[in-house]
Amino acid sequence: MTLLDCVYEGRSKSKGFGRYKTIRRQIDKPLVYKRIPRKFYHYGITKESFVDKLSRTERPDLILITSGMTYWYLGVKWCIDILRNLFSSTPPILLGGIYAQLCPDHAHTLGADGVQTVPLSIDYFYPALDLYEAPNYGITMTSIGCPLSCKYCASKKLWSTYKRRPLTDALEEIAFQENIPTVKDIAFYDDALLINKESHFYHLCLELQKKHPHLRYHTPNGLHVREIDETCARYLYETGFKTIRLSLEGNDPAIQKASSGKVHEIQYAKAVRNLLRAGYSLSDIETYILVGLPGQSCESVQKSIKFVKSSGATVKLAEYSPIPGTPMFEECAQRLPILKEEPLYHNNTAYCGYISQDITAEDLQSLKDLANNFNDKTR
Repeated sequence: MTLLDCVYEGRSKSKGFGRYKTIRRQIDKPLVYKRIPRKFYHYGITKESFVDKLSRTERPDLILITSGMTYWYLGVKWCIDILRNLFSSTPPILLGGIYAQLCPDHAHTLGADGVQTVPLSIDYFYPALDLYEAPNYGITMTSIGCPLSCKYCASKKLWSTYKRRPLTDALEEIAFQENIPTVKDIAFYDDALLINKESHFYHLCLELQKKHPHLRYHTPNGLHVREIDETCARYLYETGFKTIRLSLEGNDPAIQKASSGKVHEIQYAKAVRNLLRAGYSLSDIETYILVGLPGQSCESVQKSIKFVKSSGATVKLAEYSPIPGTPMFEECAQRLPILKEEPLYHNNTAYCGYISQDITAEDLQSLKDLANNFNDKTR
């Protein structure tokens, strides 16, 4: 078995905690983006390097291609086209991943021999980290799916039920990755890591402190703020969680309702205070705020930014992308039906400020400037 990760193979300088910037080069924009005053890039491995690595690989019996964001599908097609041209008799190509599940009809047009549109019915297995050359970080999920039903999130679409893995399985997975000498960091990609924390997360932390005290841990998906009481904050800090990202999304009542009412202002302020008491600094605490949601005003986002900064934390603006299969996508598609036909319109950078009528490019830039100015004062 051979793994070729087109993003990993296109890494450049380090960003810390095992992460790297990705090499990019400017290419012609698709017709969809012609009127958008932004540059368009190819990220990751070059065609020359891709072909060279494939040419030195033994002819496979089967080619499996995964996919990420729906609007990244051009990269998937790029891979399939090169594979078809490289092999005189191309082995069967099976396409899977998030894009294939969210846009199955569109995925069938890219030239793969088969498209896996639902998760495979197999037991959970470890990430194939051993197939990488000197990886710097590992990944894990102690649970699948999410018990909440946020209107903009596709977790329920990708995983119909919320399922927690036995702690022994997650710990064995982490131990497997730690045995790779270059791995110093582990990222948790749970959607709901802290749910029922007393019976799950706290036990996990105690085992990590005992068995893997030198590893650093990260929560890039964002933590449920209302779960971070003094005890939880202490467990996070003492276990070695370095990347703390909080999911506030916004303090507008309409946004909170769309977010399943998972956090309110008082809960957020308490969570930040608890994290500070535990030992974190203000610059350690990053907070996601969504921008560009249907019906969301610029003033609403400004208010959310100022609220986060009143607590001293760092703002991370997350530009909204309409995701197929979510209630909010259907709302957006009523005004822009082309969303159901062309995934390139889902691109958050293009949708917010250019395609969507909910926020202008000028307003979006002013919000970014406001957040950056506040963040500069925190550092």
